Amino acid sequence: MVSPQNLNDHVLSLLERCIHLNHLKQLQAFLITLGHGQTHFYAFKLLRFCTLSLSNLPYARFIFDHLESPNVHLYTAMITAYASHSDPTSALLLYRNMVRRPPHRSRPNQFIYPHVLKSCTQAVGLESVRMVHSQVLKSGFGQHPVVQTSLLDAYLRFSSDVGSARFLFDEMTERNVVSWTAMISGYMRLGQIGNAVLLFEEMPDRDVPSWNAVIAGYTQNGLFTEAISLFRRMIFVEEGDQGRKNRPNQVTVVCSLSACGHTGMLQLGKWIHGYVYRNGLVLSSFVSNALVDMYGKCGSLKEARKVFDRTLERSLTSWNSMINCFALHGQSQNAISVFEEMMACGSDVEPDEVTFIGLLNACTHGGLVEKGRLYFEMMTQNYGIEPEIEHYGCLVDLLGRAGRFEEAMEVVKGMRIEPDEVIWGSLLNGCKIHGRIDLAEFAAKKLIDMDPNNGGYGIMLANIYGELGKWDEVRKVRKVLKKQNAYKTPGCSWIEIDNQVHQFYSIDKTHPRTEEIYDILESLISLY
Repeated sequence: MVSPQNLNDHVLSLLERCIHLNHLKQLQAFLITLGHGQTHFYAFKLLRFCTLSLSNLPYARFIFDHLESPNVHLYTAMITAYASHSDPTSALLLYRNMVRRPPHRSRPNQFIYPHVLKSCTQAVGLESVRMVHSQVLKSGFGQHPVVQTSLLDAYLRFSSDVGSARFLFDEMTERNVVSWTAMISGYMRLGQIGNAVLLFEEMPDRDVPSWNAVIAGYTQNGLFTEAISLFRRMIFVEEGDQGRKNRPNQVTVVCSLSACGHTGMLQLGKWIHGYVYRNGLVLSSFVSNALVDMYGKCGSLKEARKVFDRTLERSLTSWNSMINCFALHGQSQNAISVFEEMMACGSDVEPDEVTFIGLLNACTHGGLVEKGRLYFEMMTQNYGIEPEIEHYGCLVDLLGRAGRFEEAMEVVKGMRIEPDEVIWGSLLNGCKIHGRIDLAEFAAKKLIDMDPNNGGYGIMLANIYGELGKWDEVRKVRKVLKKQNAYKTPGCSWIEIDNQVHQFYSIDKTHPRTEEIYDILESLISLY
């Protein structure tokens, strides 16, 4: 007779050697013959191995369904598997079955609720969160920090109920750094930057994820200067034990590099690159792609290519980043060469919709009309990728710049989605290049219909009428603009001096050194 301990060791040893579902079935049959078909310990091990190692949820559910009285650990394992494999409906249905079981059977505990709440996604609706919340309170687990934080995160996924999340946060008996960070991330996700920053400043204790939540939030909401300022504060202000605990990680670096790329802060981007090496951060594909993107956006294409060439494991994102770098700066042939290199490398990497946006942009900048049309057809016919508005925009821009307006209009008419401002703006740009005033008037009117308060579109239409000599129409447009108090987005530029970005708008005198700037400008003008 095998002792329980020896049997446990033997089963675990056999599980380690399983590499196929048939091996697992043999082990299951062996346990059934020993009378352990309903033993929770072994059922749990089989189920977990099936979900984690084999990723076979149907057979895991088969094991689960043949248990007469599964305990809370088995329910948790199965619900966790569904939640991890993006099957929220199955997770919630299984949870419902558990709740409906007779009272003497296994009941939910504080460890199962986080996984159930993770399954309360947009697909199943906010009501599912409220339902689980009420059951949490009834079962007496409402004061457990891990459950409270999971509830907080669940409510924050629904932008319509941020008030419930904040009420829950304020009522928490024990707030830890995770709950603070969850609330901050939720505010950032909803664009409530002020609330997020206020909470961050109130935090009694911060860790790296809490810093990352604000830096990433700033970046995702287009506040790149603020993201960089906070990154600098994280590096230089946090000292001593606090500083060592809050040392930037890969997520911090990637978000900060993204901000550098958008603001053109090449010197700071290089400093961060050096920081990665000095502090022994792993130069993963994640960080390498961010470096390529940053160098590309800052115009340092040689450095971007160097980082790309040193990346050992190139993902599709790596290739896309390099293609887009060259396309962004009009180096069409280099972008196409990288794509051809990707296709020739014989890896499992296949182009996606982002790849073709880069290629079409490259063709637009290089005036490669036939090549662009070829890539558009390759995308739809060879790879079955449905064109998105960005692909149509690139193709219309390509044809418009080449003066092929009949083809451009055919593309617009054949679109399966409604043309947006980018489409009509691209067409208008081509019309201005080639003097097609009639079609330019049509495109400008479309733009005004979409955004009547955008003064820039009205001014363009007035200029078109001026070129046609339709002065009565010019007056009408200007009268409408004045009546609507239409806005025009001012031009904007950045310049980096001593690792600090200075931002200027058209006819802008808000810069603290405006007088000095204008004095220098006047002295330069006087030289001519």
